[in-house]
Amino acid sequence: MKKFFIIVLILFISAFFLVISAGMALWYLWSSNLPYIGSLKDYNPPIITEVFSEDGVVISSFFDEKRILVSLDNVSENLINAFIAAEDARFFQHGGIDFSGILRALIKNIMAGKIEQGGSTITQQVIKSLLLKNPERTYKRKAREALLSLQIERAFSKEKILYLYLNQIYLGHGLYGVEAASQVYFGKEVKDLSIAESALLAGLAKAPSRDDPVNHLDRAKKRQRYVLERMREERFINNEEFETALSEELDLEPYKKEDPLKDVPYFTEYIRQKVVKQYGRNLVYRGGLKIYTTIDLGMQSTAKAATKEGIEQLDKREGYRGPLRRVLPPNELDYYEQAIKRVEENPLKIGVITEGIVNKIDTATNETFVSIGGQQGVIPFSEMAWARKVDPEKAYYEDKLKDPADILAPGDVIYVKVIGLNDDLPGWTLSLYQEPEVQAALVCLDGKTGHVKAMVGGSDFYKSQFNRAIQARRQPGSAFKPIIYSAALDKGMTPSSIVFDSAFISSTDSEEEAWKPRNYEETFYGPTLFRTGLIKSRNIVTIKILKKIGTRYAIDYARRFGIESSLSPDLSLALGSSGMSLLEITRAYSVFPNGGMLVKPIFIKKIIDRNGETIEENIPVYSESISEDTAYIMVDLLSAVVNEGTGWRVKELGRPAAGKTGTTNDLKDAWFIGFTPSLVTGVWVGYDDRRPMGKGETGSRAASPIWLSFMKETLKGSPSTPFKQPDGVVITKIDRGTGLLASSYSEKTCFQAFKKGTEPVSYSPKPNYGKPGQFFEMDMEYSK
Repeated sequence: MKKFFIIVLILFISAFFLVISAGMALWYLWSSNLPYIGSLKDYNPPIITEVFSEDGVVISSFFDEKRILVSLDNVSENLINAFIAAEDARFFQHGGIDFSGILRALIKNIMAGKIEQGGSTITQQVIKSLLLKNPERTYKRKAREALLSLQIERAFSKEKILYLYLNQIYLGHGLYGVEAASQVYFGKEVKDLSIAESALLAGLAKAPSRDDPVNHLDRAKKRQRYVLERMREERFINNEEFETALSEELDLEPYKKEDPLKDVPYFTEYIRQKVVKQYGRNLVYRGGLKIYTTIDLGMQSTAKAATKEGIEQLDKREGYRGPLRRVLPPNELDYYEQAIKRVEENPLKIGVITEGIVNKIDTATNETFVSIGGQQGVIPFSEMAWARKVDPEKAYYEDKLKDPADILAPGDVIYVKVIGLNDDLPGWTLSLYQEPEVQAALVCLDGKTGHVKAMVGGSDFYKSQFNRAIQARRQPGSAFKPIIYSAALDKGMTPSSIVFDSAFISSTDSEEEAWKPRNYEETFYGPTLFRTGLIKSRNIVTIKILKKIGTRYAIDYARRFGIESSLSPDLSLALGSSGMSLLEITRAYSVFPNGGMLVKPIFIKKIIDRNGETIEENIPVYSESISEDTAYIMVDLLSAVVNEGTGWRVKELGRPAAGKTGTTNDLKDAWFIGFTPSLVTGVWVGYDDRRPMGKGETGSRAASPIWLSFMKETLKGSPSTPFKQPDGVVITKIDRGTGLLASSYSEKTCFQAFKKGTEPVSYSPKPNYGKPGQFFEMDMEYSK
C-alpha cells in the first residue's frame, strides 16, 4: 500500500512539474515578441486635416479616420462615467484584467439569455485596437492580451489609458474618438455633452453599426437606456437624472447637415488636390494638418447666388426645352403613388423645386393646374411667360409665349417651384421651372494680395466636379483685347491714334479659305479712334493693331501678364482665339489696377502640422509686368468700356469700375472680366459641350449681370475709392470723334488719360474741314 502512495505521489509531482513546465514554455512562447508598449507613449493616431476659411471657419476636412484628439480635461465627467459604467465599471480598481467582472458578465449574460456585457476591460480594448489588431480568437491571443494588459497597467496611469481609449474607439460613420463623434452627431464639443448624449455615445462602443443612431435610432435608444441603467447602478446618476436623461429628445440634426465639402466644394477640392500633390496623401489624410485659406465665406455665398441667378435667367431666355415626360393611363396610378412618397419625404414649402403633373390648362385665364403628390397647385401665366419654344435664331425678346397649351398638355410631368400658398383652392402657387444646362464660373481676387476670395467652378459640384474656373480652357474672345491694346500703347500708339475700320481679308494659299473677320454688328466704321476700338470692341480695328505691332511681340507681351496657355501665332489672336482658364485671364487683369504689377494668386495662407509647426506660409508675390503709366491708361480705357461701351450694365455699380466683355464666335462663350481698385473678378458663361447660346447672349448680356450682382453685394457698405493716377499721366479733354483736343466745334467730348508728351496738341477743327488726326494705313493682305 505504501508503494502505491509513493507511486501516486511521484506521478502527481511529475504531472505538476510537467504542467508547470508546459505553462512556462507556453508563457515564454506567447510572451515573446510582444508588441512594444512604449509606442503608446507617443500616441499619434491618424487625425483629421482641417481646412479653414479666412475668418477661421472649418470649411472642409480630409481624413482616413475622422478623429479629433481631445485631452481628458476637455471630456465631460458625464461621458467618462457613461463609458466606465457600460464598458468597465471596476476600471479604476483592477490591474488590467478584471476577474470578478468576467464572472459578473458571465452570470448577467446567462440570466439575460443573451450577451449583454463583455468581459474585456478598457485596458484590454486599448490593446485590441492599438497593439493586437489581428481579430483572431485563440488562447494564444488571449494570453498575449492579458500579458500586455498587465504591462500597460504598470507602465501607464489610468488617465493615460482612458485618454487612449476615448480617442481611439470607433463610434460609427467613420468617426474615431469621442470628440469627432460628439461634433458630428450633436454639433457640440464633447465637454458640453448632456447625460443623455453621453449615454448614447457610450452605447455605440459595443456595436456602432447595429446601434447607429442615424439609421437605427430605436436600437440606439435601447442601448442608451442600458447605459443609463448601468450609470444608475454605479451611482453615477440618481433616479431623477435617469428619468430626465431618458426623456430627453436627441437632436441629431447636425449630423444630417454634415457636408464633407461644406459651402465651397470647388475651392476645397482644388485645395485637396494641391496639398496632396505637394505633401502626399498620407500626410494630408492622416497627419492632422491645419490649412488656412484665403476664401471669404460671405463673398463665396454671394458668388454662388449671383451665378445661380445668372444662369437661371439665361436658361429662361434660351427657352423651354419641354416637359420631362408624359404619363397617361394606365400608368397614372403608379405615378401618383410615387409622387405621394416624394412629397412625404420632401414636404412642400416655399422654395421647394419638385415634379408635378399637368391636370388641365384653362385657356380663358391661361392658368395651368398641376397635381403634386395629391396636393394641388396653379401656375399663373406670369410665372411661365418666359417659356417660349427653343429657337437659337431668335432673341428672347423676339419670340414670346402666348398660350400655355403651346408647350404643355394634360399628363405632362414638369418641374415646378413653389412660390406661395393660397388660403383657398387650388392651394399652392407655382412657377414653371427647368434645370439649367448652361454653366457659369466666377473667380475673385484681392487685387493687392492675390488672395482668392471667392471661386465658383460650376452650377453643381455634386453633378460635375469639373472646375470651370481653373480646369476649363475656353476662348476669351474680346476679353483678350486689352492685352493687345496695352501692347500697342507700349509700341507708341496712343488713345487718339486712328485706325481705319474697313474690310480685311487675310492672304491665303490655294488650299485654304481666306479669313474674312467681321465686327459683331457686321458693319465697318471707317476712321476709328484707338480708344473707340477697345470701348466698342471693334474686331477689325484690333486685328489691324495686332498686325502693326506683330504677333510675336504680342505673345511675348502676354507672357508678362501671367498667360501661360498656348497662344496662336496669327492674327486670330486679336479676337481671343486661344483657350485659357478663367483664373488665368482674371489674374492678367490684376496688372491694370496694380500699377503694372502682376500678383500671384494665393489660395493657402499657411499650413500648420499637428505639432504646431508652420510648414508652409504664402505672402503676396509681385512681378513687374508693364509700366505704371501704361497700366493707368488701360484702367482709363477699360473704365470707358463701362461708361461708354459694351460693359454699360456695370455702371449700375455706382463706383469706379473697369472691365471688358468677351464673346466668341457663334456665341459659345461669354465673359466679363472687371475690377475696382480693390478686387478683380472674372465671370465665364457657356455650355460644356460648346454649343452656341441663344441669339444676343454676349458677354454684356450673359456674363456682366453676374459680375455686377456679385460685386454690388460684396462692396455694399464699403467706401468708394478712385483709381490712383501716376505722375507720368495727364488727363486731357478730347473730341471723341477726332481724338484731338476738344474745341467749340466738338459735339461729343471726354476726358482721356495720356502718357505725358503723347497727348494731342491740336484742337478739333470745324466739321468737314480737312482730315484731322494722323491716320495710318495697314496692308489689306496678311499672310498667316
